[in-house]
Amino acid sequence: MKKLVAGLVLGALCAVAYAQYPNKPIKIIVPFPAGSATDTISRILGNSVSNAVGQPVLVENKAGADGAIAASEVMRAAPDGHTLLMATNSPMSAVPALKKVPPYDPVADFTPISDIGRYTFFIVVHPSVPANTLSEFIAYAKANPGKINYATGNTTGIVSTAFFASQAGIQMVHVPYRGEPQAIIDLVGGRVQLLFASSSTSVPQVRDGKLRALVTTLAKRSQLLPDVPTIAEAGMPQFSVTSWAGLFGPAKMPRDVVARINKEFGAAMARSDVQALMEKQAFVLTPSSPERLGEFVKEQMESYRNILRAAGVQPE
Repeated sequence: MKKLVAGLVLGALCAVAYAQYPNKPIKIIVPFPAGSATDTISRILGNSVSNAVGQPVLVENKAGADGAIAASEVMRAAPDGHTLLMATNSPMSAVPALKKVPPYDPVADFTPISDIGRYTFFIVVHPSVPANTLSEFIAYAKANPGKINYATGNTTGIVSTAFFASQAGIQMVHVPYRGEPQAIIDLVGGRVQLLFASSSTSVPQVRDGKLRALVTTLAKRSQLLPDVPTIAEAGMPQFSVTSWAGLFGPAKMPRDVVARINKEFGAAMARSDVQALMEKQAFVLTPSSPERLGEFVKEQMESYRNILRAAGVQPE
């Protein structure tokens, strides 16, 4: 009888939580600076959800430490659904895989809410590099070991380039940057020769002839640069680094609140105007259930560990 009463009380409390949510502004913590791809998609979705729920959805940028600063802040927040994390593979896959003592557990310390989508990345090179295709670049790099400088501005770039180099059997010099905008400036200036870059920073430079795109890392060609082949088409189907975004909250969020957020963001992603804006960002929407996102995080953790092991990268 006591268990029945307790269950009824818990159900009533969940119903109240759902009915009252949100009762104040919702804050989305973004692990990258304003103007980044993750910032842009967060603001597009936030505006749509805000109109639906009648509360402001505010984007707060907490850049640094490859997303660990933002993730740690959300981990410590009240699990009431008013503080959310627009996470990417950087804080949720790469940081835990690259650290011997990770600052958090991406599974135990967060509540998965919904998968959001996939970023489009290109391998771009400075025009001085005598290669128009991926195979030509690999041949050039093999003939000039240690003479090509590659830039990275995030953990996606670090992991992707390390895996690419190991699979291609080439040696390049790593030049790390605090962010992709700084890396792209030096790439255009010819101080580095290669970068795994997101569409938002690379496509304008490619269209202006300042950079050359060799491949896209997506499974199919991007509408932004339809003549650029996929990395699989270019002869490297084993390349398997996924650049993704997903929505999370602190651990132990009420299930009904999670369901409400999932529903509202799913509805936003189904809107034609939102989809049109995402297409301009070359961002592919992939909404999901909370359970599927939770499974995906586990799969990506294992994938990143395997990729880093294959690339010979040791956790620090």
